[in-house]
Amino acid sequence: MNGELMIGDLLAALPEGRVVLDPVVVSGVSHDEAEWAPVGTAAAVVRPRSTEEVRRTVEVCLKHGAPVVPRGAGTGLSGGANAVDACVVLSLEKMASVLEINPLERLAVIQPGVINDVLRSAVAEHGLWYPPDPASSPWSTIGGNIATNAGGLCCVKYGVTRDYVLELEVVTGTAKVVRLGRRTAKGVAGYDLAGLIVGSEGTLGIVTEATVRLRPLPAPSITVVGYFSDVVSAGEAVRGAGAAGIIPAVFELVDWHCLRAVDEWKNMGLSVEAEVVLLARIDDPGATGEMAADQLVACFGAAGATWADRSTDPDEADALFAARRLAYPAVERLGPVLTEDVCVPRGQIPVMLARVEEIGRRHRVTIANIAHVGDGNLHPLLITEAGDSAARRRAQAAFEEILDAALELGGTITGEHGVGLLKAGGLERELSPEVLAMHRAVKAALDPAGLLNPGKVFARTTVSGGTQGLSG
Repeated sequence: MNGELMIGDLLAALPEGRVVLDPVVVSGVSHDEAEWAPVGTAAAVVRPRSTEEVRRTVEVCLKHGAPVVPRGAGTGLSGGANAVDACVVLSLEKMASVLEINPLERLAVIQPGVINDVLRSAVAEHGLWYPPDPASSPWSTIGGNIATNAGGLCCVKYGVTRDYVLELEVVTGTAKVVRLGRRTAKGVAGYDLAGLIVGSEGTLGIVTEATVRLRPLPAPSITVVGYFSDVVSAGEAVRGAGAAGIIPAVFELVDWHCLRAVDEWKNMGLSVEAEVVLLARIDDPGATGEMAADQLVACFGAAGATWADRSTDPDEADALFAARRLAYPAVERLGPVLTEDVCVPRGQIPVMLARVEEIGRRHRVTIANIAHVGDGNLHPLLITEAGDSAARRRAQAAFEEILDAALELGGTITGEHGVGLLKAGGLERELSPEVLAMHRAVKAALDPAGLLNPGKVFARTTVSGGTQGLSG
């Protein structure tokens, strides 16, 4: 590939200002938040403002055999948006318009660069709600959420991104623009290709427009808080709630490491005297919600909570939920963080939390815990000292053991962050060779040149006949 010719063709095909060559800027948008994932050296960044500009970019890259790495806000935690050598980083941040809000059909049409919370605020003005809400919702884009099938705090009751995607406009690896899915409430014509794109991490197509399903705004919620002396007791409380049939709108675990890190960073005055906190919100209306809240308090008590009750102070409750959203960036300030994203059946949550603690002790790695415990999605945060290569090796070994523990308990290596670069080996342990071959066949059919986000998800991906690598 001749990089100079490729860049010249990009400059000729796109309006002025779309192609960025400044090495400082290129480096700054060549990676996501997965600090431990390798990063290659991109040839250029393209910031398109329309579907046609995305299509032209892919067309030029296809001509020259240059990889295309799409990205949104770069809040990912698996290396899925990391550059590969000689690639074009396609940054969709400028495609950030809410194109339509339709209250009758309860849908919205948006470009991929729209921030999650911006969409939620826009539809709230119409009495509507977009439920998927990853902890990064103030910063992450809908396009990135679609790429990883993001879930978040509300997914325990309301589902994940795939449940809300109706229709997608996509630029393929062959530089064609296609529309997948439908705007109607029902439809079974053909395969669910829109659903296939959701969670594909930019390896099957580049989303340039999305039509998403909306719901009515939920009723005011009741917050229930429980303090526990250890993560296993908290896990037993979650299992007890599930056995009782209680489905909170939000059900989160935050440990003392995370709360202390947030308090030291933001001076929020958190005065929690517990090793682990469970936070839940019940949004069932009227007597049904009141009963569920009382039952949840009882489940917390039965599992050994040191204190459990409804929150009578809405400011305090909001502060705890704000601390949950700030937990990752707060912990990141303590040192390099390797973030897990395993998901296990709810009945296995206490066992999995115990396994995480044991793995941390054995490898002498500090592990902070946050989790969407209502659906078994755990996010152990492995913390090391900067520059400590031995601690880094121990953390990486612990990371792999946590993946294996989740698989042994009937779980999965990733609930919402995606495979990216960090978990390609784990994917090969989770899926059989026959199923991996099916995945690769889909990739080859939709992206025959191997152009789109090569090296992600699968351990080896080819680009125009050669192996595309990453530099460290």
